[in-house]
Amino acid sequence: MIAAVASGFALALAAPWIVRRAPAHAGWMLALAPAAMTAYLAAQVPAVAAGSIATAATAWIPTLGIALSFRLDGLSLLFGLLITGVGAVVTVYAGGYLAGHPQLGRFFASLFLFMASMLGLVLADDLIAMFVFWELTSVSSYLLIGFDHDRAEARSAALQALLVTAGGGLVLLTGLLLLGQVGGTFAVSALIAHAEAVRGHVLYLPVLVLILVGAFTKSAQVPFHFWLPSAMEAPTPVSAYLHSATMVKAGVYLLARLAPVLGGTTVWTALVLPVGAATMLVGALLALRQTDLKRILAYSTVSALGALTALIGAGTPAAVEAAMVFLLAHALYKGALFLVAGAVDHETGMRDVSRVGGLRRAMPLTAAAAGLAALSMAGLPPALGFLAKELLYEAVWPGPGGAAWALGVVVVASAALVAVAGIAGVEPFAGPAHPTPRTPHEAPPSLLVGPALLAGLGLAVGLAPVWTAQPLVASAAGATLGAPVTLALKLWHGFTPALGLSVLTVLAGATLYATRSVLRRDAAWLDRAGRLGPAAWYDWAMRALLAAARDQTRLLQSGYLRTYLLVVVGTTVAVTGYALATRVGVRLPTALGDVRSYEWVLAAAILLAALGAVRAPSRLAAVAALGAVGYGIAVVFILYGAPDLAMTQFAVETLTVILFVLVLYRMPRFARYSGTAARVRDALVATAAGGLMTLLLLAATGFSLERRVSAYYAESSVPLAGGRNVVNVILVDFRALDTLGEITVLAIAGVGVYALMRLRARTR
Repeated sequence: MIAAVASGFALALAAPWIVRRAPAHAGWMLALAPAAMTAYLAAQVPAVAAGSIATAATAWIPTLGIALSFRLDGLSLLFGLLITGVGAVVTVYAGGYLAGHPQLGRFFASLFLFMASMLGLVLADDLIAMFVFWELTSVSSYLLIGFDHDRAEARSAALQALLVTAGGGLVLLTGLLLLGQVGGTFAVSALIAHAEAVRGHVLYLPVLVLILVGAFTKSAQVPFHFWLPSAMEAPTPVSAYLHSATMVKAGVYLLARLAPVLGGTTVWTALVLPVGAATMLVGALLALRQTDLKRILAYSTVSALGALTALIGAGTPAAVEAAMVFLLAHALYKGALFLVAGAVDHETGMRDVSRVGGLRRAMPLTAAAAGLAALSMAGLPPALGFLAKELLYEAVWPGPGGAAWALGVVVVASAALVAVAGIAGVEPFAGPAHPTPRTPHEAPPSLLVGPALLAGLGLAVGLAPVWTAQPLVASAAGATLGAPVTLALKLWHGFTPALGLSVLTVLAGATLYATRSVLRRDAAWLDRAGRLGPAAWYDWAMRALLAAARDQTRLLQSGYLRTYLLVVVGTTVAVTGYALATRVGVRLPTALGDVRSYEWVLAAAILLAALGAVRAPSRLAAVAALGAVGYGIAVVFILYGAPDLAMTQFAVETLTVILFVLVLYRMPRFARYSGTAARVRDALVATAAGGLMTLLLLAATGFSLERRVSAYYAESSVPLAGGRNVVNVILVDFRALDTLGEITVLAIAGVGVYALMRLRARTR
């Protein structure tokens, strides 16, 4: 498992090189890696279905109890197969869809970075490792959504997705840290074993709310649903991958993974179920209003995510089983429909369903794939979507308290989705042909194999669910419920209430499809309501943030270095001085008899040189006075047994004086730009800063240490660092970060010098 995740990141690094070497076949070649991962995971299905759980772990931060641990059970296996399987299909599709694009290598690098991050997320058995992969999916999805960064719409959509999901990620991190403290471990498998203690803890409610906010933002639940349709600015392969099978399902995965720990309570059901139901209804109704193929599918994805969230929130065995089947069905038919939308756009130059039609003659194979996918989305037999809808109705029909309203929401939303299936999968190919910017023709194999494979799988699994999906889905449901599940998938359940509701849904959906033009015309109030909805809240918040940033910049960034120094030094003196006075205290020396006469002379010389630098009438005199201060400090080092520091100080001061003299020699005399009041103010601030440093030194020397630092370094250099040169050990080991900072400063300075030299050469 560790190798599978690591190979994804390695492939992200290698993808640009492969694209450069074989641009025409890069998609097919790169798809071999996720296809191999899919085969590996598929081979684990029998063992996992039999109850076997594979684990792998390596130490990461052992002092904090954090490990890079992975766990393959039914739930992670189902998601892993979707991530790698759909990823392989999308890789082939992207190679054809973006053929000839100059940034194809960058696209595949971002795609495989996302794929590896998502795979690590679903396999992680440690909360902190899971969060790291969670945030990596946000960053990599930002790169994918904003791939066409020359367009302002793509940049805005990418930023919106990043801000919403990353903001939710910060809230999630707080919840995960609290959960780890409450449960006494960050291991998910160990938390499941102590679930009763977690649910009975006083911090259970804060933990639950924080984690739910993180999950809801990622999976576009109301009121965070607005970012997902906006993300349709991404290229179609990105939309098909991120928004049908992977990224938006991350929040659903998190809910399912932590359901054995946090679920099973009244609070869980009261918070998760209504949000999911509201999202299901809102997404389905908003999808009916759209005419852009990708936005239609995006809003229907919002509805599907709401259904999954509601089912997991219900928490009954029937609901969880329905959620796992619906998860698989949705990934197959929605991925196929997204790829079909991209093929239509690619071949016609348009994806507005009100202006595209009759494509079945020019694109018969694409039309067939779209029809099969729409069949599953509408919940018609024998597709897998029919089984998912039957299980959904069976889960809602007996339901917990309040089942009547939940059943009503499911029926209305499902009917709307039947109409959406017709709009997305039938309308572009039915009816008379319309003129399009490009002459339509059948999509090339790279754009056709993806939708055909996914739609065909949806049909094949529906025809033979026992031999294909049942073991996988049952083990996933068992992992979510924390107990083994016996699941019997079949097309015919007899004449049941669920079958009657399915028939009612199809009839209502067909009616909505037939009146779709009227709905689009008369549902304009939805657009007006949208202007006051969450998307508008986001826009208002962004405008307020930018306005506050402009005002803050205008106030704080005056452009004068002396103002910045005054603020920094004054703030440091005030804050540090307050802490020093209230928490530490300073013990002033009571006797100065041990100060030698030459030390008094040296101190007076340094002080006079400093005053001379301040009062010098010319720059050269000020430089000379500063040099005297530096040489005085070097003498102090010699007197107190630090000749190495003294030599360094002598060299630095000599070089500094020479450089200052060379630079300042031909500059004009001093000019006074500040008045007397400003100079007095600056003098007071400078005196306060000097006094603070004096007090800090006295406070530091006032502490009585049990042992000297030098003795510790001498004793510990060999056993702890393996070095006998104490100075080297201090620099490389004990003060490694300090040394690294110095190296970084030198490197940045070197880069700046190199850039200036190159700039000068180009100017010449």
